[in-house]
Amino acid sequence: MSNMIERIVNAERVEDLITVFGSFDENIKRIEEALGVTIVNRGTELKVSGDAEAADKAARTLEGLLSLAAKGETIDEQRVRYLITLVQEGNDALVAKMAKDVVCITAKGKPIKAKTVGQQDYMKAIQNNTVTIGVGPAGTGKTYLAVAAAVAAFRERTVNRIILTRPAVEAGERLGFLPGDLQNKVDPYLRPLYDALYDMLGAETFQKYQERGSIEVAPLAYMRGRTLDDSFIILDEAQNTTREQMKMFLTRLGFGSKIVITGDVTQIDLPDDKISGLKDAVRVLESVKDIAICRLTSADVVRHALVQQIINAYEKAEKKKEEQKSYQRKK
Repeated sequence: MSNMIERIVNAERVEDLITVFGSFDENIKRIEEALGVTIVNRGTELKVSGDAEAADKAARTLEGLLSLAAKGETIDEQRVRYLITLVQEGNDALVAKMAKDVVCITAKGKPIKAKTVGQQDYMKAIQNNTVTIGVGPAGTGKTYLAVAAAVAAFRERTVNRIILTRPAVEAGERLGFLPGDLQNKVDPYLRPLYDALYDMLGAETFQKYQERGSIEVAPLAYMRGRTLDDSFIILDEAQNTTREQMKMFLTRLGFGSKIVITGDVTQIDLPDDKISGLKDAVRVLESVKDIAICRLTSADVVRHALVQQIINAYEKAEKKKEEQKSYQRKK
């Protein structure tokens, strides 16, 4: 039997304790389950008992959650899960960084913030560089946060225009098969970008800016031959650009502009003989000054808990496939 110990964690305010406990104490139960400890509450004290290492981790998790609660952060299942992960990796010093600056306020008054350390680094990169490439799986907030940063820059008048674009190839559909004129044909591709903008600006304001030409949502082909000054330009789903398209896009950069490129290199819908412009750009531009490359991982997934597990399962399967291929080649 390993040595059992008790750790005491003090909360300064009862309100913070209530926040940390969650409805029906679900957050506390989650920590107990994940770390194999027992947590008892007496007044503003939390008593943690368990084996030395586990009790220590649980105490650090609780301290982190209390510090977030004290800063007015909401504590939900995802927060608790993420904090436990940080503590287990010995990265809990990063917790203090989590109650961070709001990127943008949505039309409904909801503050948008980076929720993980990876997302924070991504937001910082966008702030400090002219070109930022955000690579990572679905659900890591690559596009949503980039749009939030664009809206913030537009509201602060550091740019005059927001331009959102993505290449028009998707899983097995070609544009010709979709009904309607060009605008209608393009819309389904650009829907996720519209959704994020509606969220931040509200439909009316969005429409007004679009009519004025302050916001433009267009397929990548429309960028050819233009120079884009004083604009915040987001290229989404960039894994589906060809090398030539990516180079064309990057060379559109004008004065006073910022570019954010997002994509997921595991979801390439290009024909097999085509190299992804995103993969290529990450390799070619790795050491260019004023270009940041941010790699988000399944740890940065802010969707349903299951999404993280799905991504990990696919990654595992992919690795196995690669290993089998290289084994076949060696034979």
